Amino acid sequence: MNKGDCYHCGQPVPAAVDLAVSIDGQPRAMCCGGCQAVAQAIVGNGLGDYYRNRDALPDSPREALPAIVEGLQIYDHPDFQRSFVRALADGDGGSEREASLILEGITCSACIWLNEQQLSRLAGVTAVDINYATRRARVRWDERRIQLSGILAAIAAIGYRAHPYDPAKSEQLAGQERRRALWRVFVAGFGMMQVMMYAVPLYLAGDGEMTADVAQLLRWASLVLTTPVVFYSAAPFFRNSWRDLRLRRVGMDVPVALGVGAAFAASVWATLTASGEVYFDSVTMFVFFLLSGRFLEMTARQRAVSVTEALARLMPVFAARLAAYPESRVVEQVMAADLQAGDVVLVRPGETVPADGQVIEGESSTDEALLSGESAPVSKRPGVSVTGGAVNIESPLLVEVLQVGEATRLSAIVRLMERAAAEKPRIVELADRIASRFIVSLLLLAACVAIVWLYVDPARALWITVSVLVVTCPCALSLATPVALTVASGAMARAGLLVTRSHAIETLARASHFVFDKTGTLTTGRMQVLEVLPLGKLDRAQCLALAAALEQASEHPIGAALRQAVAGQDLPPVGASTSEPGSGVDAQHAGGRSRVGRPDYVGALHGVPLPASAQALLTSGDTVVALGDERGWIALFRIGDEPRPEAAALIAALRAAGRSVSLLSGDAAAAAHRVARELAIDQVVAGATPQIKHDFVRQLQADGALVAMVGDGVNDAPVLAQAQVSVAMGGGSQLARTQADLVLLSEDLDHLRRGLWLARAALRVIRQNLLWSFAYNLVALPLAMAGLVTPWMAGIGMSASSLLVVLNSMRLQRTPRVER
Repeated sequence: MNKGDCYHCGQPVPAAVDLAVSIDGQPRAMCCGGCQAVAQAIVGNGLGDYYRNRDALPDSPREALPAIVEGLQIYDHPDFQRSFVRALADGDGGSEREASLILEGITCSACIWLNEQQLSRLAGVTAVDINYATRRARVRWDERRIQLSGILAAIAAIGYRAHPYDPAKSEQLAGQERRRALWRVFVAGFGMMQVMMYAVPLYLAGDGEMTADVAQLLRWASLVLTTPVVFYSAAPFFRNSWRDLRLRRVGMDVPVALGVGAAFAASVWATLTASGEVYFDSVTMFVFFLLSGRFLEMTARQRAVSVTEALARLMPVFAARLAAYPESRVVEQVMAADLQAGDVVLVRPGETVPADGQVIEGESSTDEALLSGESAPVSKRPGVSVTGGAVNIESPLLVEVLQVGEATRLSAIVRLMERAAAEKPRIVELADRIASRFIVSLLLLAACVAIVWLYVDPARALWITVSVLVVTCPCALSLATPVALTVASGAMARAGLLVTRSHAIETLARASHFVFDKTGTLTTGRMQVLEVLPLGKLDRAQCLALAAALEQASEHPIGAALRQAVAGQDLPPVGASTSEPGSGVDAQHAGGRSRVGRPDYVGALHGVPLPASAQALLTSGDTVVALGDERGWIALFRIGDEPRPEAAALIAALRAAGRSVSLLSGDAAAAAHRVARELAIDQVVAGATPQIKHDFVRQLQADGALVAMVGDGVNDAPVLAQAQVSVAMGGGSQLARTQADLVLLSEDLDHLRRGLWLARAALRVIRQNLLWSFAYNLVALPLAMAGLVTPWMAGIGMSASSLLVVLNSMRLQRTPRVER
């Protein structure tokens, strides 16, 4: 004989089992020892609120619990943890760890609450963050106080399963969610079509054309077909509403559940008593259209957040490592997670680079579209760095591994995107508060409408009230902002601008004043020869060749700039050389001595005054290097930092949009003003220390400006933190350290220009969505109150309103038409 259902998992309790746990002062039956152990763990840890707040049942621990608990010690092994655990820098010897896990068994928000409460109470666990949409958990703990196996055991003890995060597993869960939603839509659609077949004769039949028995038979058939629609397809609305009411809050599903429940209950009563009107057709149509709209919303949302998952899947599982390079070129297949810095890997055409490194042999190009937003292939040759996750296109490359695992650029990008996704923008919180208050007002208004129509026309009171509840449900209002921001974040990442803070898009779009650092931001940050002034008998090419020959043993950036200017050319022979630190190089050449370096150092060799025509070059603000021999001056070289090719277009676009632009630089005034003139920037502050930069931005803010600061992310950390929104140039390990609100994934400022376009477009879309949401409710509500909107029309209107908001937001995925 069956003893009822298990209080924990809901499965039948076998006749031979007599197990119970005291919950809320009452003995609750349990179907097995696993459920009993889990329930005792929940109650024993003071988490009994879980049973009061849950709106779905967990999996039975009979199958899950033993398999999870057994052998958990393997999770403590450093080699096993390498792919999903990273060490955090702290002041206690680096004992804090962070793991990325995926949870199975999550069925509702109460499950999230239970797991977070269970883990946060463990000694040694310092932070827990679980994302309900993705089922991903980030857990931090002190390894000296607790091991990962203990954390996983605590999760298993309350009936859930935790695994190392795997993008494929995450995609599997998203697919399961889509399949469940699609089945609910199918059942609702099938029921709607069949119910309409029975409803049409009732509508079209004239007086005396249909007997009461036939009409009653059609009603019963409609009831049978509507029941699975209400209790299966519409079940999430009722579960969510019950949860919200238990937690003393009002969500968007409350008016939907009230409308569906009231219409169905009235129709069932009318069928049982063979009197009154039935609304089975309206109920099924409403549920079908609403579920269809939400299914499309879910699909759009998953597509919008798929950028993070796509990045996580970029890194290959296996790598071709050269066992004993350079002595041997035997290739062995290894796990990419087992690579170490210093290993040499072979990357064949079509394969993905398994780690950050540097090319040591071969020439090819790589596809880095998802990593940097650069759609064109990037050329690679010996000495050039490559990024893990890039796809080799043309020919084989030998790559020396420099960074692996969590230290790679790709891992840093994924972590920054997850940080942005975990935060809730202020504009979204405001929309949520407005929607919540709107729902409360709607319920009160619906009650008033019901009372009025009970006096005016009791026969129409019910369906008019249902129409009011349904047609004005603020789904579109709640979706207006978050969907647009989510789509915009993904589009900006594909355009090469990574959003790392929740408020960044809105603030960037509203910024009135843009402040730029010079070196490494508006300029390339690399010393190069900008001008050559021959002063003797040698021409420009000969002057450069001689200077490069003298500097060929130097490691100074100036020497590298001179050598780069003649890369690939033959250099004249020079004899023994002597380097004077801070001055230059002296060497034998053509039977005499020649020097390259500071003008005073070179002038001391021959004592000839510098011609008046060359004096202007010395006041340019850039570094001036002289070349001379014992007979006199040969040439002057102006060496400096050239503006990025796309910088002028960015500044012009900002000025055209009415934004103010300033240049802050620690360089000399002449150099800073030269760059400002080339880029048409009016306001320049040169020789600025970090404190001067900080004070400058603070003064702009005091004058009412909303400041966006663009800098290199490390040297400009104080001023980046002071600005309302900050953009950092993301390169190499610097990307992992930046605390900026946005990160430029490449060094191409045109990506920032596209990102600005997308941010402004996102703000326009949000305004359009909010305007549509309010306008729709302003028009639909009076019509529903006047009895001009039927429940099924209300369902179509609400679903279409929400879908329009989503589709409008999806327009942001299109390639931006940036003005040239």
